[in-house]
Amino acid sequence: MTKVLDVQDLSVTFALHESEVRAVNNLNFSLEAGETLAVVGESGSGKSQAFLSIMGLLAKNGSTSGKAMLGDVNLVGMEKSKLDRIRGKDIAMIFQDPMTSLNPSLKVKTQLAEVLVKHRGFDQRQAEKTAVEMLERVGIPEPAKRANAYPHEMSGGMRQRVMIAMALLCQPKILIADEPTTALDVTVQAQMLDLFKTLTDDFGTSLVIITHDLGVVAGVADRMMVMYGGRAVETGNVDELFYDPRHPYTLGLLHSTPHIAKRAERLDPIQGLPPSLEHLPKGCSFNPRCAFCFDRCLEERPPLAPVEPGSTRQKACFYEGPLKYGKVA
Repeated sequence: MTKVLDVQDLSVTFALHESEVRAVNNLNFSLEAGETLAVVGESGSGKSQAFLSIMGLLAKNGSTSGKAMLGDVNLVGMEKSKLDRIRGKDIAMIFQDPMTSLNPSLKVKTQLAEVLVKHRGFDQRQAEKTAVEMLERVGIPEPAKRANAYPHEMSGGMRQRVMIAMALLCQPKILIADEPTTALDVTVQAQMLDLFKTLTDDFGTSLVIITHDLGVVAGVADRMMVMYGGRAVETGNVDELFYDPRHPYTLGLLHSTPHIAKRAERLDPIQGLPPSLEHLPKGCSFNPRCAFCFDRCLEERPPLAPVEPGSTRQKACFYEGPLKYGKVA
């Protein structure tokens, strides 16, 4: 398989008044052509900041180190003028809230056409025609009529489809979707996920889905990267992580998720709260919440390493015994 993105030792730091916060710490991963990668973790785990840094969209007090190789081009530290030519064309991002991502004062067709004029050199008439065709492609009824609407005249699901259409207009190599189903009801969520799968198959686009919801991952993603405290703690293909998790945090996330086949009276949430990135605990960041913790975990930070020699699966955990959920606090 061909790597379309290769991230090496990516770190993201935010400067505060009297200190700094490391939101992402030495993150390493790659994305293959046509692959769907799910990046999973609770709020504050660093998953969104990692990809905002790759896109060059951090807040002003943020800084990035490491490499994010798109082919032979390093996106980290790239000049804004050069990055602008890549964003939208080769790598595109769909944000959590489509209402704040779309300009409320411009018609949908105007916003879509701008992408084609800027990145593909279309004239306005050709761009608007292609925009309407893409709206139809993403399942918007009466696309010509909707193209003349303003964002506030559409439902949340419609606006999300507009954002997907905008992201796919230039047929990017990579599409990043940040919590794409958060504000949608369950029926529309399912439609969005089916749409992602169909469109990425059709265009051959590599997809990254950033989410805290494991239900979104199942049936859509090929691989999964679990993040906690600004680090990757487990990686592997989705079936492996779902049916045989090797990190206690992954196990906790799975048991915090409703399952249609398991009619439990209550869920088993992970006890405690995610750590403050400003004051991470010594040793493993998960140790205050982990029932499998032992003395070594309190002193040493486990590296992300293969679960066994030669394996493509990785975990950042010293515990080698079986993970039985009954033992989790």
